[in-house]
Amino acid sequence: MSNRIFENQEELSKQREEYKNLFELAPCYITVQDRDLKLIKFNREFAQEFNPQMGDYCYHAYKGRSERCEICPVLKTFEDGKSHYSEEEGINKDGTRSFWMVRTASIRDAQGNITAAMEMCLDVTQMKFLEDEARKSEEKYRMIFDTIPNPVFVLDKGSLEIMDCNDNVTAVYGFSKDTILNTSFLDLFEEDEREAYEDKMTSVNVLNQARQIRKDGHIIYVNIRISSTGYRGQEVLLVTTSDITERLMAEQQLIQAGKMATLGEMATGVAHELNQPLSVIKTASSFITKKVGKGEPIEDDILGTLTDEIDNQVDRASKIITHMREFGRKSEVGKEEVQVNDVIKRSLEIFIQQLKLREIEVVLDLQEDLPSIMADSNRLEQVLINLLINARDAVEERWKDTDRKGAAKKIFLRTRLEGCKIIIEVEDTGTGIPESILDKIFEPFFTTKKVGVGTGLGLSISYGIIQAYYGIIRVETKEKEGTTFIIQFPVHNNG
Repeated sequence: MSNRIFENQEELSKQREEYKNLFELAPCYITVQDRDLKLIKFNREFAQEFNPQMGDYCYHAYKGRSERCEICPVLKTFEDGKSHYSEEEGINKDGTRSFWMVRTASIRDAQGNITAAMEMCLDVTQMKFLEDEARKSEEKYRMIFDTIPNPVFVLDKGSLEIMDCNDNVTAVYGFSKDTILNTSFLDLFEEDEREAYEDKMTSVNVLNQARQIRKDGHIIYVNIRISSTGYRGQEVLLVTTSDITERLMAEQQLIQAGKMATLGEMATGVAHELNQPLSVIKTASSFITKKVGKGEPIEDDILGTLTDEIDNQVDRASKIITHMREFGRKSEVGKEEVQVNDVIKRSLEIFIQQLKLREIEVVLDLQEDLPSIMADSNRLEQVLINLLINARDAVEERWKDTDRKGAAKKIFLRTRLEGCKIIIEVEDTGTGIPESILDKIFEPFFTTKKVGVGTGLGLSISYGIIQAYYGIIRVETKEKEGTTFIIQFPVHNNG
């Protein structure tokens, strides 16, 4: 019997030692407090961190307070005997601030009365610091996001639904943030274009001159930049748009001014071209008038020939006038499939007389069956005519030089396919371009011509038009030998 009692006492003593070690070595702060919130016991972690005195008030020992906390989980545990939770902060003995998650439990005697309360505190200072830094970082980037001068959208990568956007969306598109959130970004495009843009939004990084619709129904033109990024734990598309409507309208006006200047350049040639059908019509009508005046009959075959000739010449004159009117009209901001050989031939239709009058020969070397490019044929025609005007003037300028060394008055027009690129070359046997000004020739209003001759807009406008269709233009030149303008366009992918 005595052996069993001894064994039980030994086991109890062992258990007490184990619980004491658990209490002392627990990696958190543990205190035991009475109803007055005085410290009855505390573990080693608490002692080392705060150097408390037994019997000190808990709120003074590790929070540096002179009064108890307004919300005290220990008091609540004394009231209802249940475990309570709170978040606390206090001052360490080195003066730094700490944050803890607090959990309490009641300690009861044999009769079940609450005699003390245990408070366990887990230090979450580092976690709190990281949360605070994350919050500050989020606020910082939110401020940047909201103050970016362009509209910015965050889109679900799969559905293209607008998950977030900045305040400038309202300024540009007219939609309030609450209205546009959770709608599809595709709704900002015209209905018949949405399917095409749905594919592009997930396959390219840049969309230039895209047509979109404001809340009031007005069309705007935007450049769109797209990138993938992470947002709240998921992959999204970050989309930035730039409203270029006003810039495009200004460019339209500049291009139209260039067209009017080009029409003025071609006036002499067009007048000569129209004079030929008018002369034929005049001759035929005079013959008929004389015959009618004399009361002489006109044989049917002769009358038929005359009327056919008049009809043909009217068609010819009408075609010239229609072409000039189409060339002079204001082009839309858009693209269509274009065959460059057709554009070159149309350019020559209204310009060839200019060159014939000046005895300049045009040599064509056009590769047949070229693929199409995406452009506007009217604007591309303006580019070709601008280059023909420059070539004409360069040839004329060189021809004035007595030391021209037998140079021919020629302009060469060539097209070819190189890989996935369409190449257009306009070569002249003119004066060439001095190396000192070669880097300025595409600048607006730069010209080497005399005052009143040329606007200095032709090459600048041409450069802008070519760039709008993802093309490149470069120059090869030799002084007193000639110049070649080389234009390169990407082939339109029909697939």
